[in-house]
Amino acid sequence: MAMAGLYRRILPSPPAVEFASLQGKQLFLEAIQNGTMENFYRLISYFQTQSEPAYCGLASLSMVLNALAIDPGRKWKGPWRWFDESMLDCCEPLETVKARGISFGKLVCLAHCAGAKVEAFRTNHSTIDEFRKYVKRCSSSDDCHVISSYDRSVLKQTGTGHFSPIGGYHAGNDMALILDVARFKYPPHWVPLKILWDAMNNVDLSTGQRRGFMLISRPHREPGQLYTLSCKHESWVGIAKYLMDDVPLLLKSEEVKDIQEVLSVVFMSLPSNFGQFIKWVAEVRRREDGDQSLSPEEKARLALKEEVLRQVQETGLFKHVAELLSSANSCCRNLISGHEENLPNIAASVCCQGAQILSGKSASSEMYCCQETCVKCLKANGEKPVTVVSGTVVNGETEEWMDMLVPSSQKNSGCSCGGSINHIGMHPASNDVLTALLLSLPPETWSGIKEEKLLKEINNLVSTNNLPTLLQEEVLHLRCQLQLLKKCQEDRVDEDLGAPFP
Repeated sequence: MAMAGLYRRILPSPPAVEFASLQGKQLFLEAIQNGTMENFYRLISYFQTQSEPAYCGLASLSMVLNALAIDPGRKWKGPWRWFDESMLDCCEPLETVKARGISFGKLVCLAHCAGAKVEAFRTNHSTIDEFRKYVKRCSSSDDCHVISSYDRSVLKQTGTGHFSPIGGYHAGNDMALILDVARFKYPPHWVPLKILWDAMNNVDLSTGQRRGFMLISRPHREPGQLYTLSCKHESWVGIAKYLMDDVPLLLKSEEVKDIQEVLSVVFMSLPSNFGQFIKWVAEVRRREDGDQSLSPEEKARLALKEEVLRQVQETGLFKHVAELLSSANSCCRNLISGHEENLPNIAASVCCQGAQILSGKSASSEMYCCQETCVKCLKANGEKPVTVVSGTVVNGETEEWMDMLVPSSQKNSGCSCGGSINHIGMHPASNDVLTALLLSLPPETWSGIKEEKLLKEINNLVSTNNLPTLLQEEVLHLRCQLQLLKKCQEDRVDEDLGAPFP
């Protein structure tokens, strides 16, 4: 009986040369001798097959991000932080990618969102000589990788648009090694670089733009240590529009006289669910065998978060924000929700999310219930006290203990199990979250303020030039995220491939 479905395809040769063939092996050995296979070893260590027929872009990107050892900053499964296709959903919903694939511009956007340094080029903004130079450069080192977006039909292969990383270069024959992530279809293969360029120099009918290539490398420091913007919640489009478009117009139309009035104008119309847009990053772990001690890595990450928090709270802008939000007559007091600011309540929600992620199950975190939380102060060997909130998370008939590690700006004097004590000012709260959000707005946001002296004062308060290096990098990362989200909102990611300008 005939079996339905397809089992691989025969690789059209020429123009391609199968990697595992005698000729392919010879090309490989010669390229090694010439030093243009240095990127191959990292890539092959994390080579993966795309998990869906339309996931070639996501598979290529997750493979490269893992090869560069970029920390996603969140769990994949179990205790492991690791890039997987399912985690690359910042710029396009996974269901949309599954149905239609992803465009070149949105894959560039995803790479930026994942924290990589990206240089992207469409063929009409580059040349074959530049492409060859970049392929050779990245093939001669293991600190950058090239992902190519090309039309398979030019290579006489079935299908049209496709993404795959380039795993090496043979200078003598001017050939690139394509590590095809659709391994169920074609094996890795060498192709003449000229023909690969022709395959990229092709218009993607879904965008009307030419295809191209991107160089991906590590940033000098992992971004987003404490704060991050989220496009998970449906409100992000409205909030991004308000911050980028409406706030400058409001400030231009109002006659503001001092900093408090400026902040009032911004905060009065800020959507109430802004907390779903900007979040502080918590680290959650499953407590093993009752041991609550922190690993050196956990201590280092927590120390970085605490330093960022301290630096935010030492800015002049923070003092103005705190004064406004604490004023009895302030119209902005509704921005502070007692439930959302209460550490045990925050921990209960975060521990449920953490339990769901660590279980590796797709069930909603709403299926998990945190029955009890306990705020503890851990101190060992004269080290700085660490605030840990433990929670008992129940899912059906099973229960487990989860810990949330809390960055603190001041020493916690005690603990509270199931209680409701005031932790404002100790852990990240509305005051500093709003301060970070204001600092991340583009400098031109404030240009509509008419009073020259006031404009100079606000510009001095929000200038990144006056910030310590760690906080400056945090703010610039948030600003880049905000600009990326705005490009996504306006559907401009395929028109503007440039990195967000901080």
